[in-house]
Amino acid sequence: MPQHLPLVAPGAAGSDLTVGQDGDAQVRRTVLPGGVRVLSEHMPGLRSATVGAWVGVGSRDETSGHFGSTHFLEHLLFKGTTRRSAMDIAEAFDAVGGEANAATGKEHTCYYARVLDSDLPMAVDVIADMVTSARLDPDELETERGVILEELAMNDDDPSDVAHEQFATAVFGDTPLGRPIGGTPQTIRDVPRDAVWEHYREHYRAPTLVVTAAGGVDHDALCRLVSDALATGGWDLDPQAVPSARRAASAGAPGAGPGAVELTVRRPTEQANVIVGGLCLTATDQRRFTLSVLNAALGGGMSSRLFQEIREKRGLAYSTYSFASGHADTGLFGLYAGCTPAKVDQVTALLVAELEKMAQAPMGAAELTRSVGQLSGGLVLGMEDTGSRMSRLGKSELVHGELMSVDETLERIRAVTAQEVQDLAAELAAVPRSVVRVGPFGD
Repeated sequence: MPQHLPLVAPGAAGSDLTVGQDGDAQVRRTVLPGGVRVLSEHMPGLRSATVGAWVGVGSRDETSGHFGSTHFLEHLLFKGTTRRSAMDIAEAFDAVGGEANAATGKEHTCYYARVLDSDLPMAVDVIADMVTSARLDPDELETERGVILEELAMNDDDPSDVAHEQFATAVFGDTPLGRPIGGTPQTIRDVPRDAVWEHYREHYRAPTLVVTAAGGVDHDALCRLVSDALATGGWDLDPQAVPSARRAASAGAPGAGPGAVELTVRRPTEQANVIVGGLCLTATDQRRFTLSVLNAALGGGMSSRLFQEIREKRGLAYSTYSFASGHADTGLFGLYAGCTPAKVDQVTALLVAELEKMAQAPMGAAELTRSVGQLSGGLVLGMEDTGSRMSRLGKSELVHGELMSVDETLERIRAVTAQEVQDLAAELAAVPRSVVRVGPFGD
């Protein structure tokens, strides 16, 4: 029987938790000397494994003079350590058919690799080497500065990316969460090597590190690999050190929000991109399961209200959907559509109207059943690969402070009622709404 795993942070190294999961899988959590947390999910019968090194620092943690450093580090850690060149790192994974990558978020950064289970020792050693011993070579930094600027330019050429980035800025305003995760061209040009180095040395430490792995993984062997690799990297593994506390709501976080903002970004595109929405639930709000059901019904699939009303019935858009994201102290909810520029006001009104309809009357039993089924199936299918399981462990440790089994999560989703969805829709419909439009608009 799958069990619930409360991920309370133990006060000393050696603390160990074990819990059974779905399909005979087993999750274990150990705190190593230095305050390093290691979580693994052993999945019987799998010959592959995905391992990730998580650092609880994201773009919102950057201070003046360091803007863009978090994204810069995501690139630079692959550019060489005191033991390996950039080519050595690339060849290590290519030689075994593995994959290595990284992702930067507003509240955490993850470096991960997927390999055969027999190659897990190599993957742990290389990723730990990158995290502990990056050189941040000045020449490599300048080269990568150009690469990041090209990445930002590529994103700026995608009007839907521009819309989402500007929407976050409109809703969160002049706060750390309102800044782009990857930085801006100006901050990337301006940030000096010393600032990136300071950001690295401040945040990449044993108490902030979480290592997660899923697949053909032996937990005890993984802990030994991590301990050895971190010791080789020269990190201080004090037996008395404790893990860093999970992120709490900060005093400067967006509360009521900056209010409704309307923003038009002019781009010479054939289509207009519009997003309307505002503040939403935090990542740990217990109503997040209700939000998932609401999101599925409103804009989560081909049978959703937005898709049926805007695309199928009226033919006004090819792509339309709703989305939500949660942070430690706030969240974001939005409705998106891409349409002909002349129709943007009509489409915007329809987006808002569908949300307000959900707020005015509870959904029917058939729609509720369909939305719950869509979520349930997507959740189970999404847990079929080791990468998803590895990511679930990392977010459970850094964000939620608990690990629910798939069965537990399904129960929470199935327990959502139509009245709860209506109540939350009413709450979302009442918050100040920001609107961002990107397209070939005149003055």
